[in-house]
Amino acid sequence: MKPGQRREIALWLCRLMLGVMVSTMALSLTACGKEGDPQPPGPANEITYPRAYPPD
Repeated sequence: MKPGQRREIALWLCRLMLGVMVSTMALSLTACGKEGDPQPPGPANEITYPRAYPPD
């Protein structure tokens, strides 16, 4: 192995690992988002929340 070759390999591995980490973080952030506001389950006429506490 040449003297400068070890450093080149180390730099290449660091760049590769940095690229993998950035890609992983970017993909994980895009996977957790949902479109629109959260909707309660069930038909709209049966949704009882939000309501006042304590109930009358």
